[in-house]
Amino acid sequence: MSSMLFSAASGRPTLSDVLPNSLASLRGERGPLGLPAARSAVVMLVDGLGAAMLRSRAGHARRLSAGWRKKDTAFSFPSTTVAGITSLTTATRAGEHGLLGYSLYDRDAGVIRNQLSGWGDGMDPATWQLQRTVFEQLRDASSGVQSIVVGMPQYRDSGLTHASLRGAMYLEGESMQERVEVTLAALDAHPRALIYLYNAELDQAGHAHGWESDAWLARLEELDAAFDSLTRGVDAGIGILVTADHGMIDIPRHRQIDIDDDDPLFDGVIAMAGEPRLRHLYLAPDAHASATDELRRRWHESQSSRATVLTRAAAISEGWYGPVVAPEAAARIGDVIVAATKGVTYYPSSVQSGARLVVGQHGSITPEETIVPLIRAGAYAH
Repeated sequence: MSSMLFSAASGRPTLSDVLPNSLASLRGERGPLGLPAARSAVVMLVDGLGAAMLRSRAGHARRLSAGWRKKDTAFSFPSTTVAGITSLTTATRAGEHGLLGYSLYDRDAGVIRNQLSGWGDGMDPATWQLQRTVFEQLRDASSGVQSIVVGMPQYRDSGLTHASLRGAMYLEGESMQERVEVTLAALDAHPRALIYLYNAELDQAGHAHGWESDAWLARLEELDAAFDSLTRGVDAGIGILVTADHGMIDIPRHRQIDIDDDDPLFDGVIAMAGEPRLRHLYLAPDAHASATDELRRRWHESQSSRATVLTRAAAISEGWYGPVVAPEAAARIGDVIVAATKGVTYYPSSVQSGARLVVGQHGSITPEETIVPLIRAGAYAH
């Protein structure tokens, strides 16, 4: 594993550990996270809230920060929403569930698949995501624990919801505060419950304005108030964990690196997918192994001062996608991966879409992107 990614992962739980530890607490058992016994559990995932971000803006999130031991963090890679949420809800790493990035090249169909919003023909959520969710396992085990998702109305029927949240009851709330109110009502209605509470607003503000903007701070303060309402509204038997799927780095337009179609960096490349900060480069199916090595060499010589460049085989052997990588997932990984380690993004110069306007970026291997808070409250408070 690259030294940067190894440093971020070292000694930390991953998102795949969160729900199993929460369920252990509902059985009166203590898992590796040491959570005390609880009757029900609420796991709040805040899209786009890295540990470094929360630390630097703690004064705007006094309630969240008050009970947070700064060493309580988790590791999330790939540091992108589809991977992070699915690792949380399946209790597996990306190499097992197969949602390894924002977009990936489908070698069989010869098309780039957008795994966040591009679900369609040939991409059945029930089979594209390779693992059963924790919610499905609870339902099939007749455990007596009700699985509930509290999310935003517009995501109820999304492909990602059907892939990663299947098996749970889906409840809606328009705002962060409304979602807390729905959560509290669900806790009253169900004696034993595992509730996944999702908030997207910080990520949305970060993408549009940057996480260092006033708009992002306003959303952080709104989150802090909603968290306060949640902690005040639960009784002593409810455990609360707050975490995130990834952090974020602000990348101004002048730090976007453009690559022309005729650049040698694109020689032999038939598709570029992934995130602007972590690019998957795909060669033709009949490309010789030497072509992969040559492509990696060209990118390394050109970009090693600001990116880690490695082959798919190296990424798998070094554990980037977890200790187990299913064959179907391996086929979705680029032949060469370019992971930004400095404040840059990579774009084909021919692409001049609205994606260029995104300020807050994530997806790569830096601690700012991969280390997320793990905040304990309610019955789980320290």
